[in-house]
Amino acid sequence: MPITELNDPLTLFHNWLREAEEKEENVPTAACLATSNANAIPSARMVLLKNADDRGFVFYTNLDSRKGGEIRQNPHAALCFHWKSLDRQVRVEGTVTLVSETDADAYFATRPRDAQIGAWASLQSRTLRSRSQLENQVAEYSAKFALGPVPRPGHWSGYCLNPTNIEFWENRSSRLHDRLKYERTKDRWRHEWLFP
Repeated sequence: MPITELNDPLTLFHNWLREAEEKEENVPTAACLATSNANAIPSARMVLLKNADDRGFVFYTNLDSRKGGEIRQNPHAALCFHWKSLDRQVRVEGTVTLVSETDADAYFATRPRDAQIGAWASLQSRTLRSRSQLENQVAEYSAKFALGPVPRPGHWSGYCLNPTNIEFWENRSSRLHDRLKYERTKDRWRHEWLFP
């Protein structure tokens, strides 16, 4: 099915995401996040999209992780969604900023308690001496926050990738794929078709 050309790429993205949520076996909100450090050495890993609106594409993580450090050094990043069951891909490029403390607190409060404890216990991306070190830290924070809600750690928050480019790709026969690229100008999105 050919890509439907729309003036607003976020509407098209949400249409595709809805279809992926219905048909994709695995996590449809998973995306590969590519970042690079101050020396332009790239790295990539999977993250989960938690929101996408006019402000951008939001994911949450440990700010002291490798990705957090790279974003501090170089705020330019890219996301790539791949929905194998739909033969579709969406690439998003832009700059990354922190979400507000209010948004981070609100999202953290919705996470399962075990995930909240894990955010305190994990020194993400740092060397782990043994599995027991992590298990001991989980036990320590479970005891510390045994009563009442678990507060959001200061080192855990969200990032918003504010897109400058969004490209939609859809598989077609004979590798003559559809590619539709949107580029943000000052006050609107302009789009163009690309050769496959």
